[in-house]
Amino acid sequence: MKTSGAEDNTSGARRPSQPIGAQRLADSVKSSLRVGYALRRVPEASLACLVPWAGSPQAGDVALARLEKIGKNAGLELPDGRRRTLHEGDLLAVVFGDRYATRQFEGYAQADGDRCDMLSMGGMCGLVRSKHAEVAEPTRLRLLGSLADATGRPLRLRDFSLPALPPPSSPHVVVVCGTSMDAGKTHTATSLIVGLRRQQRRVAAIKLTGTAAGRDAWGMRDAGASPVLDFVDGGHPSTYLCTLEQLLDLHALLCAHAVAQGADCVVVEIADGLLQRETGALLRSARFTRTVHNWVFATGDPVAGAGGVRLLRDWGIDVDAVSGLIALSPLAMREVEEATGAPCLTSRELEQGKLNARLVAKGCPGAPPSSVGGRESKDGETGNGEPAASPAAGLRQLAE
Repeated sequence: MKTSGAEDNTSGARRPSQPIGAQRLADSVKSSLRVGYALRRVPEASLACLVPWAGSPQAGDVALARLEKIGKNAGLELPDGRRRTLHEGDLLAVVFGDRYATRQFEGYAQADGDRCDMLSMGGMCGLVRSKHAEVAEPTRLRLLGSLADATGRPLRLRDFSLPALPPPSSPHVVVVCGTSMDAGKTHTATSLIVGLRRQQRRVAAIKLTGTAAGRDAWGMRDAGASPVLDFVDGGHPSTYLCTLEQLLDLHALLCAHAVAQGADCVVVEIADGLLQRETGALLRSARFTRTVHNWVFATGDPVAGAGGVRLLRDWGIDVDAVSGLIALSPLAMREVEEATGAPCLTSRELEQGKLNARLVAKGCPGAPPSSVGGRESKDGETGNGEPAASPAAGLRQLAE
């Protein structure tokens, strides 16, 4: 297959540092190449060569593709957050990944020959296996080759992750999880950030799981969080099908960088719902929950809220507050409070710092972190049956 978009070598010779088949990208291609948010950590200079398409992609592999047919994603989110309108024939730098989105696509880091689908507006691609009934067919791509650096080495997202750091001093960690996609988790997280900053806390935000897209990160940054990090910073285009060990390593890495940049409090958002594979694995892991001081649960209705809080308690996690879309209805808020005994707060109340006293009581220096990482039993174990530990010790253990 002739590789489109690369410079022809009419002399028949190749650059000594490049493997056979590698061709430099023409300047005209570089200038017209659309690069999405998922590749924000890849320097422009690294998008230097094209190598023949091998046909067996893995999550994190970077490729050059031509847009064949517009579908669900008619725009591409750029690294700076701008949404660029796409047109058929556009050349895109894309990264393969797996996606789990109950209201959009189920997709995998695969290709059908030289064809694949765009799985997210951030520039992640693969093949769609299923989709929500109300979602349009995916945007279709034709693969032109694998993108490589100046030496002809194929690009992989993990090669551009943040470096490992020594185990951090423990920040105050607040986790926001929820019943499902679009339950109001990100809005809850941003409201918490605003409220904590009123207390003069140096707040960082981490989007620990999900699919590469910048909208949530930009919202957290607008709320005053600094730094704002996500799984892309750890070398993952998404976290679907990551192992528990990978997720724990990612959590430790991002928290370490948050602390290194001056944060004393970290708001962590976990995507999707409690029954999603990676979410459930994290929340049932005492190695993760022991790093957490506080839990806020986002939901859209009282029944889902009551069931979610009960499930979390079964896993040894006591929820400090409920919020999310449910907070649009005072009646629904009253129902979930009566069913769970947990306070249900509006986003405005979170922004005003109404939860701050409870957060500080469970995490400030010298205060006992009661119920940190789950309910303690009489024998000093969490609800997961593992020895209880302080959040500081938990983060150090993950990073070691």
